Amino acid sequence: MDFTPTDEQEAARRLAARIFGDLATHERLAAAGSGSDAELWKALSTAGLMGAVEETGLLGLVLLLEEQGRTTAQTPFAASCVYGLLAVSAHGSDEQRARLLPGLRDGTAVVAGAFPLCGAAVRADAEGRLTGVVPYVPWMRDATHVLVPAIESGRAGPLRAGPERAESERGGLRTGAGCFLLETAELSVEPVELTAPWAAGRLVLDGIRAERVGGPDAYDDVLAMSRVAFAGLQAGVCAGSLARAVEHTSVREQFGRPLSTNQGVLLRAADAHMDTEAIRVTAYQAAWRRDERLPYATHALTAAWWASEAGKRVVHAGQHLHGGTGADLDHPVHRHFLWGRQLDAYLGCGSQILSELGALIAREEPA
Repeated sequence: MDFTPTDEQEAARRLAARIFGDLATHERLAAAGSGSDAELWKALSTAGLMGAVEETGLLGLVLLLEEQGRTTAQTPFAASCVYGLLAVSAHGSDEQRARLLPGLRDGTAVVAGAFPLCGAAVRADAEGRLTGVVPYVPWMRDATHVLVPAIESGRAGPLRAGPERAESERGGLRTGAGCFLLETAELSVEPVELTAPWAAGRLVLDGIRAERVGGPDAYDDVLAMSRVAFAGLQAGVCAGSLARAVEHTSVREQFGRPLSTNQGVLLRAADAHMDTEAIRVTAYQAAWRRDERLPYATHALTAAWWASEAGKRVVHAGQHLHGGTGADLDHPVHRHFLWGRQLDAYLGCGSQILSELGALIAREEPA
């Protein structure tokens, strides 16, 4: 394994860091509320960063999402790149790629994803009409399209991401889903407020016709990609939270000494640093394996577990190390706390992820 970024990946990362750093300021983020920053999205599009993901791969996207997470930049970059650009590139037909990719590259099209489909009951009939409800879809209010996984007519369900699904597969009945793309102009979207201000919406489908994207393996691949990408985003969120805590404890004094000289503070920060590195390296490994066309399902789940379990520890530590200041809802570190907790919920609780990971390992053929 070699996680050293290529020249193209490093150039894209530096450009993203500059754009996010310049435009995702605390004042602009506060003004955006739960909406997205249109100027920031335009800057990312003009710089060609969406299109660059096709060349830099999933590992390149993880590097870019780390930079977004450091600033909690209010933009649907992660969702549109995973559920749109990478999903269509990997699984779309020639006609779909020719029609959809140009808009995804230049930012005029934005794709949200109704993933994961744990407990949701969306079904597709033989003609590709979708029926069901997804309680919340991040960035739905910004999207021109939404990628929806749905149980196809004639398959068992509902789809689960845990041991029940594994048991069905071992018994020879795959309860997987197909991926279907919808234009949001045809939908009625009800705004939903999440822990993090991600412009989410509730998706209600009542026999809406959709176009299928990819074959029977598309759902598993897109779900794994999204786990890796959002784990990379969580690595950036944690790094940003810890950086703020380090800065605060270095200048804040108690009894004539900086807080950072206290052993308890040092140990808490060190633990948070190790957790952040664990999230980062597992996300890098999973992304690298996919780019190298190696099996990566278990690695994606490992990255998701670290991002969920360790991520919430880090953002809690970042807020705690700010002392009373961390309780201020208007302080920048509070945004990292909200994003970290939302990503924890979005990726799935640790026990759920471990259950799925254990089932997947148990049914894998010995190496």
